[in-house]
Amino acid sequence: MSRTPYQFASRYEPRGWMHWPEDEDVSLEFMKLLGAAQEGGSTVSECFLAASQIDPRDHESWYREWNRTADANRERAIAALESGNALTARGNLLRATNYYLAAGIFLDAGDCRRGAVVGRMQECAEQFLKLLTPAGKVVEIPWLPDYPLRGYFLPAPSGGDRKPAVICMGEPGQRKEEFLYKMSRYARDREISVLVVDLLGPGSSSQFDQVVGRPDLETSISRCVDYLAERDDVDEQRIAIVGDGAGSSFVARGVALDQRIAAAVCDGGIWDLHERALLINRTSGAAPSELTLNLEKFGRHSIMRKIKCPVLVTLGEHGWLDASDEASFSHYFEEHGLDISMKVFSASETAASHGHFDNPTFANEYIFDWLSDRLGMNTTKVLKPVCFVGCLAG
Repeated sequence: MSRTPYQFASRYEPRGWMHWPEDEDVSLEFMKLLGAAQEGGSTVSECFLAASQIDPRDHESWYREWNRTADANRERAIAALESGNALTARGNLLRATNYYLAAGIFLDAGDCRRGAVVGRMQECAEQFLKLLTPAGKVVEIPWLPDYPLRGYFLPAPSGGDRKPAVICMGEPGQRKEEFLYKMSRYARDREISVLVVDLLGPGSSSQFDQVVGRPDLETSISRCVDYLAERDDVDEQRIAIVGDGAGSSFVARGVALDQRIAAAVCDGGIWDLHERALLINRTSGAAPSELTLNLEKFGRHSIMRKIKCPVLVTLGEHGWLDASDEASFSHYFEEHGLDISMKVFSASETAASHGHFDNPTFANEYIFDWLSDRLGMNTTKVLKPVCFVGCLAG
């Protein structure tokens, strides 16, 4: 039996797959890579092969193995294109994009390899877009002076009439390339166009560090809506947004600011409400209040009260918000006549970890079914479920 650089004891826990139980940060990143396999962003065998050569105490080994795996997928994509096999090239490019993204996770901002790996990641992503039908495109959306938003637009597959569109945007430091495997196929399978965007801009990390501290990050949402509303293949009355990640309150603020958005999947301002309550409790010297008291004190000024479109909040049982808080939030906002839906994924069904990293498929299926209903796209329901079940049983 061959020896590996580091002996590990992987196990599945309620919060997700812990490949290196003694190092949760590295295990979390590995969990994301395993979850990506279900979406075409990796393969399970490649993930475990790379992991067998990684010592979680040595981030250099993490970079080396994922960079090597990304290079291998990129080379296969080039060979497939030269042979005229565009579909195989497309699959390898998507995996290479995600592996390059993983390779750079633990590199320091000043490491010269960081820029190189990001460049290769973006090159693979742009080649992937060209191989879609119809082809996607790189877009630049005006936002701040000398700091535009960078994104990818993926039109709905069938073309023709104006189609609904969804904006996919993560936390401030999250890269847009992640959404190419994570969410785009769910939208395109439902004839919804996709705009994936991040806030990282065109310049250096120092520029981003200055921008991310601004109090008006939510204005980026309106610029994205402007872009989509001006396209002749997008129905401006059916523009939705998905804010990925628990700390997506800037997305919720953007939805509250722009009444053109037809539906939103975000935290509804819950994170912002918690932070405000915590800050006030600290400055006043008071003991932390119960959630119900926080809602009574701060709920009237919450972001959610200003949002006019339907909102979906998805959470994992082992995420940052506990179960008692979830019920209180839902009840409070429903009592005030707000259209909010809350879906909690339990540990028994998976997708229960932070960000649904342990099983993103279940979360994305639920999210895009909900969006389809709100955008009037859910037209493929089974008409005779009894016959369908009978066929399966037979």
